[in-house]
Amino acid sequence: MTNRTGSCLCGAVRFTLATEPVTTRLCWCRDCQHLAANGTVNMIVAADGLSVSGSVSEYTSTADSGNTVTRQFCSTCGTQLFAMSSARPQFRVVRVGNLDDPSSVQPSVNIWASRAPRWACLDAALERVEQQPQPPKPPQI
Repeated sequence: MTNRTGSCLCGAVRFTLATEPVTTRLCWCRDCQHLAANGTVNMIVAADGLSVSGSVSEYTSTADSGNTVTRQFCSTCGTQLFAMSSARPQFRVVRVGNLDDPSSVQPSVNIWASRAPRWACLDAALERVEQQPQPPKPPQI
């Protein structure tokens, strides 16, 4: 297992992942499109495998899935970093673009594909799920 590190745009928030992702997905829900003007690539990781230094702010809303989602972002530069869902508090979502090496993971599925704009380039080699996928399985210990 390799530790992965990352940060926000300004470097005020740094994080370390001491766990492998449970899954890595490209999300096309409307919330993710608001965050990135595109789909976002997100890793789902065990919450206890993520350590964060620096100040984050939070915004909570109801996602397309109907779950309450709390998104965390840098208090200084506003970079979207993490999210957590009321449905799965044992996991954290980590925005892959904030990793020091975003190529260290690869998405395996497009989720909420039904919400992607007509111009979106969805990789046909990836599994396609039209809406909310099944919840990830807990990591094996």
